[in-house]
Amino acid sequence: MVKIGAKAPDFRLQNQDDNDVSLKEFAGKWVVLYFYPKDNTSGCTKEACDFTETLKDFEKLDAVVLGVSPDSTLSHRNFIEKQNLGITLLSDPDKKVLKAYGAWGIKKNYGKEYEGVIRSTYIISPEKKISEIWSNVKVRTKRKNGEVRHVEVVKETLKELQKK
Repeated sequence: MVKIGAKAPDFRLQNQDDNDVSLKEFAGKWVVLYFYPKDNTSGCTKEACDFTETLKDFEKLDAVVLGVSPDSTLSHRNFIEKQNLGITLLSDPDKKVLKAYGAWGIKKNYGKEYEGVIRSTYIISPEKKISEIWSNVKVRTKRKNGEVRHVEVVKETLKELQKK
């Protein structure tokens, strides 16, 4: 499990086009790395669409958005095509990167315990340090004054981190 201020675990995973992508490629850039359970499920679709919708905002902040799940690259291609996504999705079938970041672990659902993806988001600085962590992410949270989207919280946090 990583902590804020720690060096981000490096990785090399295949993207939706079966090309290798590593953290080292983004030297000098901010990276928003988010882990999600499964392609084409309701929460994961909302999250991927939210990141796609705000991708230009992240690009203006010199940030790259990468989504990671245990799904195959073929599943990622289908997900991107079906939902018209603009983000890069990485395949981690052996769960090494999920585990390195603490995004794989015991979950509970209806009283049953099982291992699975813990929906998490990390902001990684241009120096490859963990700058922020959200674990057990709720993609959208209802509030009295409306809905709060996780992606907006991430974007605002990134802006604040860049001011430091």
